[in-house]
Amino acid sequence: MRAIFDQLMQFDTVSAKPNIDLMLYVQTLLAEAGISAALIPDVGGAKANLFATLGPEGIGGVMLSGHTDVVPVEGQAWTKPPFRLTEEDGRFYGRGAADMKGFCALAIDAMLQAAARQRAGESLAVPLHLALSYDEEIGCMGVRSMVDMLAQAPVKPRFCIVGEPTAMQVATGHKGKVALRATCLGREGHSALAPLALNALHLAADFLNAVRALQARVAAHGLRDGDYDVPYTTIHVGKMQGGVQVNIVPNRATLDFEIRSLAGDDPEALIADLRAVAEGIVAPLRAEFPEAAITVERLWDYPGLGTP
Repeated sequence: MRAIFDQLMQFDTVSAKPNIDLMLYVQTLLAEAGISAALIPDVGGAKANLFATLGPEGIGGVMLSGHTDVVPVEGQAWTKPPFRLTEEDGRFYGRGAADMKGFCALAIDAMLQAAARQRAGESLAVPLHLALSYDEEIGCMGVRSMVDMLAQAPVKPRFCIVGEPTAMQVATGHKGKVALRATCLGREGHSALAPLALNALHLAADFLNAVRALQARVAAHGLRDGDYDVPYTTIHVGKMQGGVQVNIVPNRATLDFEIRSLAGDDPEALIADLRAVAEGIVAPLRAEFPEAAITVERLWDYPGLGTP
């Protein structure tokens, strides 16, 4: 298993980069053990999911699932090589060691061990499935094609173990996520005549304050689930852009934000609230600035999971 872990860590699979070399490595490794693995590529072929099955047909079995992409390392003060596995004082270091190439290595090794036992004359009581995906870190985008494939399968896995880092505790749910962008439109002008223009960054600031106010309301009065470290739905602004230089009043600004909702909560209601607030910000300005607008668009989403 350690050799597989070492090799997986050496692939730079930051979400913005291809993962196909890693998947071809895994496919070859499985093929050498007599396991056929299918690659499910994206449109360009630079990224792919991998799905493999071992054992009897016609029954569901157990699926081991992990993602192969990792978050970036730029701008971070790494003291160890991020794309090489380093063991020190009983710990492993490297980008994605916990999230989640360590589990991917364990899952691959489980498939190889099961195949070896079959070759030795043993048989699996139920099938063992391996599902590796791409682009989990940017919205679980890759796994969607694999979910579609499994939805068409005559027999589906009975249950799935997703090896996300949970300190070896069983996690029975996760929050859903909706990624959104607010685009604020004003009127450009020279900074010497700033009061005659409509600063889009000011609109963005007003909208940002509205997001913070909504978050405070949800935290105080919204649904709660004590199984989470943050036991309520969160709304977070992670990126704000606007303006070209200091002496120009910007006519466009954007905020990228997200809602991470409890499975029992309704993010659509929060989005509707924010759209109403956005309209309330710009409506009084349109008599003088008819182009004033704040639009809220959905970028991507995935649902929450709650297990009773």
